[in-house]
Order: sequence, then C-alpha cells, then structure tokens
Amino acid sequence: MTLPAGFGANLARRVVTALVALPLLVVALFIGPPWVGVAVVGAAALLGLFEFFRLVRQRQLEPMRLTGLVLAAAMFLDVVFPGRQGPPLWPLVAALLLGVALLPGRGLVDSVPSAALTLLGAVYVGTLGGCIAALRVLEPRGAGAWRVVFLLAILMIADTCAFFAGHALGRRRLAPALSPGKTVEGAVGGLCGGVLGAFAVRALGLPWLPPVDTLILGTLVAAAGIVGDLVESLLKRWAGVKDSGSLFPGHGGMLDRLDSLLFGAPILYYYFSYFR
Repeated sequence: MTLPAGFGANLARRVVTALVALPLLVVALFIGPPWVGVAVVGAAALLGLFEFFRLVRQRQLEPMRLTGLVLAAAMFLDVVFPGRQGPPLWPLVAALLLGVALLPGRGLVDSVPSAALTLLGAVYVGTLGGCIAALRVLEPRGAGAWRVVFLLAILMIADTCAFFAGHALGRRRLAPALSPGKTVEGAVGGLCGGVLGAFAVRALGLPWLPPVDTLILGTLVAAAGIVGDLVESLLKRWAGVKDSGSLFPGHGGMLDRLDSLLFGAPILYYYFSYFR
C-alpha cells in the first residue's frame, strides 16, 4: 500500500485537533447543564451558517445574511423546543424572506437565487443543527449527554475507519464527481465503524438500548453521515473551494466538521422522540 503525500502530517493535525476539541465538548455535555450543550451546538451552527454564506459569495451571489441568521435561529429553536414559541413560524419565515428580496439595492437577476440560497442555508444548518442540540434536551434529560455522544461516536469512528479502509483497500470510487478520495471500500469500513461506535456507547452509557436497535442505528447514522459529507462536497464543488473554512487544522472549517452530524442527527432525533 502506498500512502499519499502528506498523509502523516494530515493525520497528525487531525489527532491534535481532536485531542483539544473533544475534552472541551465532553465537559460541556456532562458537567454543564443542558442549555450549555444547546448553546455549544448553536454556536457551531452559527459558524457553519456563516461558512455556507461564504460558499454562496464565491459564486458572486450575496446572501441575505441577517435574514438568514434570524430564520436559522427560529428553525433551530423550533426543533430544539417544539411548540414553545406558540403558533408556527413558517408564515413569518416566508413573508420575511420574500419581503427582503424586494428591498432596493438587490439586482433583479440575483434576488431570487439569493433568497433561495439564504433559505437553503437556514434550513440546512438551522433545522438539522437543531436535531443535534435536541438530543441533549429530549426526555429523559439524564440520558441527553450520552445521546449526543452516541451520535458523535458513531460518526467519528465511522470516519476514522473509512479513512484507513479507504487508503488501505480503496479501489472503486464512490462518487468521483463530488469527492474523488472516497471509495466504496472506505464507505463499507465506515459503516462497520459506525456500528462499533454505537455498541461502544451503548455499553458505556445507554445499556437499555436494544442490540438490534443499536445495530440499525449505527448503520443508518453512518450511512446518513456519508450522504451528509457528499452533500457538503457538492456545495464546495459548486463554490469552487476545497474546504468551507480553516477553523480546524487538518479538518477544514466548521461546516466540514458538521456535515455528517447534520444528516445523522435527525435519525436519532426521531428515534429517541418516538421510540424511546
């Protein structure tokens, strides 16, 4: 097996970044009250939204940043605390977005795509990010931190296994037009890693989770993470950039770290909302 140039340095940056970020996240989840975990996810989602708007600007389109922030915050809170804000906010969302598109200073040609991309960013980061935060505050709240760790473990171990399996065994490209480095063999390794991560967290903090459910959730969340990664690759290809940002050495930007979490979280959100 021949490793690509820079493999060791890239791996070292990934490890150092993880060693710094993970302990802080664990402290926020297990020692802080539930609102701290929600705030951490909200801050990450905010950074991810700004990075999404940066991608939009790479295509010479100007997103409605303040409007997008308001919409994303409303969607985030609606998912985390459903029903607490009273009547549904979606009529206000539609009126605000379309009304801002009419303001002077916006070109006739660019106003519609700008409005559409602003809404896409708010939905992408706001609603899916809300699913991550909601895992911390769903009942029973005592299991909230472990639910978030369940999501993180599945996707982080899946990503690690996919990384090594792809480099060691990868032959067939998974989606060459979007992400040439991803292979079918790496994806299979990632699915296996997701299952291992699910069972590890089950043993540590969610012993009441049925083994069959653990197997299914580990597989589905890992698969959703692959889709989320490819969706962000599509956005970056569209924008013509390699990474969404440079916040994390060896990992790219916040959106690069959130992409798989954003797609994996809704599976656990609905499972823990309706079945557990």
